[in-house]
Amino acid sequence: MELVCPAGTPAALRAAAEAGAHAIYCGFADETNARNFPGLNFSREEMADAVSHAHARGAKVLVAINTFPRAGAEAIWHRAVADAETAGADAVILADPGLLAHAAEHHPGLRRHLSVQAAAANPDAINFYAEALGVRRVVLPRVLTVAEITAINREIDVETEVFVFGGLCVMAEGRCSLSSYATGRSPNMNGVCSPASHVVYSEEPDGLRAALGGFTIHRTPPGRPAPYPTLCKGCFASGEQTGHVFEDPASLDATQLIPALARAGVSALKIEGRQRSRAYVAEVVRAFRAAVEAEAAGLPLPVSLLARLTEGQAATTGAYAKTWR
Repeated sequence: MELVCPAGTPAALRAAAEAGAHAIYCGFADETNARNFPGLNFSREEMADAVSHAHARGAKVLVAINTFPRAGAEAIWHRAVADAETAGADAVILADPGLLAHAAEHHPGLRRHLSVQAAAANPDAINFYAEALGVRRVVLPRVLTVAEITAINREIDVETEVFVFGGLCVMAEGRCSLSSYATGRSPNMNGVCSPASHVVYSEEPDGLRAALGGFTIHRTPPGRPAPYPTLCKGCFASGEQTGHVFEDPASLDATQLIPALARAGVSALKIEGRQRSRAYVAEVVRAFRAAVEAEAAGLPLPVSLLARLTEGQAATTGAYAKTWR
């Protein structure tokens, strides 16, 4: 299976390539990609250099242009697709049907992958994107079990890519409005989920208060690690229950499910983390490259030593086993 790794900066891309990534995904420094944070992403010149560097080390580059164009500003997204092709990208990762149609018409030789932001989670939807818009690979939402992925792969004729490590969205990506509600900035339009500009921490007698857009998300006792304040992993009162109503603040780690995902027909394994440092990227990529090679050789998977890199130092298999509430 292809190992698809994140890069939020040119330094992270170099680290991923040298650590053994088969493919690296990244985006331009503008609103066309869903990780539009200050200090991240690539200029046009940096993207061209990054593609050359990756190709020299045998790695592909996939450019994420996975937000939804604003009405009247489509040219920004059209230009991003054209610039990705000019830079030599191996594929673009798109979510918007109109942008996919534009790419198919004007850049037919550029491979098209369907972003997780499109939330295509059943054979009918996936086959539509493949037949009507020429999609060659679909990134599946993080809401499916391994059995559901197996069933989907029996009914489609395109590659599937799934997340195996990193931040875990517990909603269907592309359809979540929690961050938009709290901050007024949409992850799917502006490319920013729980933007740092709206996060406020304050020390209080009972511990650290973390707020997003004025909403208190967590109160962490002294001496305990504080998770990043995202609404879907917040601690709330609901009826007589007080706790993590949607999901615990934990990261996805599906290392031990790699053999099952291979049997399910998955083509590519994706690591989340374009906001992470090059040191994080290098360590996670090395670990997963070893796991992928062990699975391919029929050897036991190495024991994961990545727990300290997870959110809140806690990991979950998420929806793969449907263990969440």
